[in-house]
Amino acid sequence: MNIIELLLTELAQEAIVTRKMLALVPVDKFDWAPHEKSMKMKALATHIAELPGWIKLALTTKELDFATAPYEPVPVATNNDLLSILEKSLEEAKSSLAQATEEDLNGRWLLRTGDTIHADMSVYEMIRVSYSQVSHHRAQLGVYLRLLNIPIPGSYGPSADDQNF
Repeated sequence: MNIIELLLTELAQEAIVTRKMLALVPVDKFDWAPHEKSMKMKALATHIAELPGWIKLALTTKELDFATAPYEPVPVATNNDLLSILEKSLEEAKSSLAQATEEDLNGRWLLRTGDTIHADMSVYEMIRVSYSQVSHHRAQLGVYLRLLNIPIPGSYGPSADDQNF
């Protein structure tokens, strides 16, 4: 199995858990955050839904410069909106990976704000960062949901609320 196939398999596996988590986000708590320094739940959930789109970004561009391309949040009003954003991001990621070669993964990719370089890495590393970001922010969302007494599905095994593998 080559690296592209492994990335596609992992993307599909992670998508299962991500769908479960986003489906649980209560619309009436979209503006809730557990702490003043925390993102609002809607912003966090939207970010999670959009993150697979970074795979396409890494494979089809050389950089993201926040100075010239500031983040514009996608409008979200329902869980279905979150899931639609996720599905679109996943489809773009799958399509981009399916068209990529292993050689494409060796290219350089930058994340910057003007002259300030936040990350200079290979395309492969950027794809891995996007996968890690999904897991990281999904775990944050799990804490938000736990604090609201919403049962948490298992991700890599059982949870306290879901004993299924």
